[in-house]
Amino acid sequence: MEKKIILITGTSSGFGWLTAISCADSGHNVYATMRDTKGRNAEKAKALSEYQNIEVLDVDVTNGKAVKDAVTTIINKEGGIDVVVNNAGVYATGIAETFTEDDIEHVMDVNLKGYWRTTRAVLPQMRKQQGGLIINVSSVAGRFSFPFQTVYNIAKFAIEGLTEGLHYEVRQLGVDVVSVQPGAFPTAIFGKIIAGSDGSVIPGYGDLAKVPEQIGAGIMQLFETLKPDPQLVASAILQLIDMPKGKRPLRTVVDPATGKFSEIANTHVKEQYEHFLRAFGMGEMLN
Repeated sequence: MEKKIILITGTSSGFGWLTAISCADSGHNVYATMRDTKGRNAEKAKALSEYQNIEVLDVDVTNGKAVKDAVTTIINKEGGIDVVVNNAGVYATGIAETFTEDDIEHVMDVNLKGYWRTTRAVLPQMRKQQGGLIINVSSVAGRFSFPFQTVYNIAKFAIEGLTEGLHYEVRQLGVDVVSVQPGAFPTAIFGKIIAGSDGSVIPGYGDLAKVPEQIGAGIMQLFETLKPDPQLVASAILQLIDMPKGKRPLRTVVDPATGKFSEIANTHVKEQYEHFLRAFGMGEMLN
């Protein structure tokens, strides 16, 4: 196995934490980023740093300079960067109308712009070395928009658009861009839920206003019944990392509960998308 230099965002918990450990245990060199490594995440940063092959960097993905500085630090130390796993994110749920412009901007700043900042910071080096892999942690909610998490869905739909377009733009330069689409898993993201700040509209929804809470209870019941293991997502990411360049699928679904739902959609969209590219004279991008 070829040892790779891997940057992973959002490693204080959940998929990011598990992916960092999985990659390090497989012999890769991991740079794990998280916010506030001297404050609320100090213990988590220390715990990850104790793993062989993991170095923790303090990075807020909403800060462009911090992202660029982290990438520069890695390249200066390692001479390059092979893989980026864009994972840092927040979860938003509730009645869509309660979300103000500022609320949506916050969600997009982390969940979309954060991915773009990191991607744009690493692409020059990956183009220069004619090789690299960018894995965007998306969601099945990037394929289907589930009610009462509309704002979260907006961001994940955007990630799918970013991934799909860039996948074809840079593949002939030696860079793979792919997404992983997890379903619902019991991770710490459910403890960091963002709700809309304008509660004045809620009474106008009547009994519908109770639905988000009912959905939350249903998700908890699903977790209790199926016990979906978040390690499945980390393992899928590691598998993509270890695949040969140019052989990685655009989308990988990891969803024990409803995975077939998304896999079927992905298959049909891929078929029609390839027809679309050929029809517009871009068939060579499929090679």
